[in-house]
Amino acid sequence: MSDDDFMQASDEEYDFEYEDEEEEESGDIDIENKYYNAKQTKAADPEDAVGEFLAISALEPEKGEWGFKALKQAIKLEFKLQRYEKATEHYRELLTYVKSAITRNYSEKSIDNMLNFIEKGADNPAAVQCIEQFYSLTLECFQSTNNERLWLKTNIKLAKLLLDRRDYHAVARKLRELHRVCRKEDGTDDPSKGTYSLEIYALEIQMYSETRNNNQLKALYQKALKVRSAVPHPKIQGVIRECGGKMHMSEENWKDAQSDFFESFRNYDEAGDLRRIQVLKYLLLTTMLMKSDINPFDSQETKPYKNDPRIAAMTDLVDAYQRDDIYKYEDVLQKNTDLLADPFIAENIDEVTRNMRTKGVVKLIAPYTRMRLSWIAERLRISEPEVQDIVGYLIVDGRVQGRIDEHNGTVEIESRGDAERARAVECMASAVGDLYAAIFKDGDGFRLAVPDMAGGGFSDQMGDFGGSGFPEGPRRGGGGLRSRGNLKNILNIAAH
Repeated sequence: MSDDDFMQASDEEYDFEYEDEEEEESGDIDIENKYYNAKQTKAADPEDAVGEFLAISALEPEKGEWGFKALKQAIKLEFKLQRYEKATEHYRELLTYVKSAITRNYSEKSIDNMLNFIEKGADNPAAVQCIEQFYSLTLECFQSTNNERLWLKTNIKLAKLLLDRRDYHAVARKLRELHRVCRKEDGTDDPSKGTYSLEIYALEIQMYSETRNNNQLKALYQKALKVRSAVPHPKIQGVIRECGGKMHMSEENWKDAQSDFFESFRNYDEAGDLRRIQVLKYLLLTTMLMKSDINPFDSQETKPYKNDPRIAAMTDLVDAYQRDDIYKYEDVLQKNTDLLADPFIAENIDEVTRNMRTKGVVKLIAPYTRMRLSWIAERLRISEPEVQDIVGYLIVDGRVQGRIDEHNGTVEIESRGDAERARAVECMASAVGDLYAAIFKDGDGFRLAVPDMAGGGFSDQMGDFGGSGFPEGPRRGGGGLRSRGNLKNILNIAAH
């Protein structure tokens, strides 16, 4: 077959059929184009975009995916524009799509994302009320469709909303309901719902932490750490560890508190949660309470935040504390009053400040034996009653030997050198008494032979005393020799 014949045959066999453009255009293409056009205008003109999105559902002959997507966009924009009643109305319409228009998995993911979106915008009472209505509508819808997974997720979100509102009675009721769903018939936790159980534990731990119910908190905290059937989001672990750290802090267990805050920070950091910054401040706080000289930014996880301006004030406090620079410490506190906006830091920073001022008092009074309390207060820039309280604590604790004269407002420090000298003199007097008794009472006294003195002179006389200079009587007793040696040592101590 020639090339021409081949090409002719090819044209016959592989002839292309072109579709008519009018047949290709369909209603779905128009709807899709309208959806993307509205999406492009939502940033510049959100109000006009809302109208465009809402008009899409009317173009569909029956409920479908594009109408569902358009309603989602419209609801988000209405929520941003604070049109909460309209947003709720259209959300109710959106839920009618989940039964037939879209798949179960897609609807579950979309609704969950929608609830996560509006949670972030709950910055006023009207928004919170709107969110609560969204939760109620969602629970009503998915309870009828037996979607237990989304029902659990929504109820957990509702419990969190109630916890944020500090409605602890309602939270407790909701948590009991959630626990029942996540347990087997014998009352034990259902391993297949371990992730949800851990989220519920995290909320309950938060509730007990805020209400300062440490007994319940400790038991639940230990129980949550033993859950092994869950693969929770790092944020959940961050919440549990943060509350555990606060629990340990209330018990002044600084070491375990530091460990929990570090784990909490690491988990929040992994989750990309902004809570990591606040927990890092708690970690720096425990470093000071532990009186540790270890740099908290030596670890690989914390090193990137060393120069973060959001924790600069806390970093400066740690630096001043570790260098015993009370003036720098007080200056940082005065210039960064926003640190105390966090109730937890405000509650525990007093202990750090007291430790810092105590070290300052010890360092200041070290060279002196008598000083006025007002002078110490002026030097450390604190009140006189606080100085008296700190000095009193140091005296009771045995770190300072002295006394406070409240009438004259002075403190007198006993010199250790004087005390040691007084003890040496007392020992010397005792040794002299022992020496006197050994020579003149227990022994025979000085037996001086006159002929020996006449014949041999004074040097022969000293020979009777032997090498020790004592007569034979005391030497036989041995007391004179020991007393002489002790006396010599004591006289040397007293002389110095």
